[in-house]
Amino acid sequence: QVQLVESGGGLVQDGGSLRLSCAASGRTFSNYAIGWFRQAPGKERQFVATSTFRGTALYTDSVKGRFTISRDNAKNTGYLQMNSLKPEDTAVYYCAAASLGSILVDPPAYGYWGQGTQVTVSS
Repeated sequence: QVQLVESGGGLVQDGGSLRLSCAASGRTFSNYAIGWFRQAPGKERQFVATSTFRGTALYTDSVKGRFTISRDNAKNTGYLQMNSLKPEDTAVYYCAAASLGSILVDPPAYGYWGQGTQVTVSS
């Protein structure tokens, strides 16, 4: 069992930056892939970024060059650095963990989820 807690969301202006954190507990974090997803009102949960336990990363096209996923296994924490934020990035952001080693972009592949943190980008 893995418990995940996100933090770092908030209100930021267009072009601003935020860093989301995902603190994990319960199992060896380094053995898990981590993913970040987001869900805007009335829309389906959308893949944002993922990192395998080896650190291989994949991003959705709309955030490439602006967002960076990282992890500190010693601290059992994952991060999503978000730069050059746009109003269309506004959503609830969720971190997730999976015990599989491959690149995972589909929400059902992740067995563990945090509660979400709101990110609002004003224009």
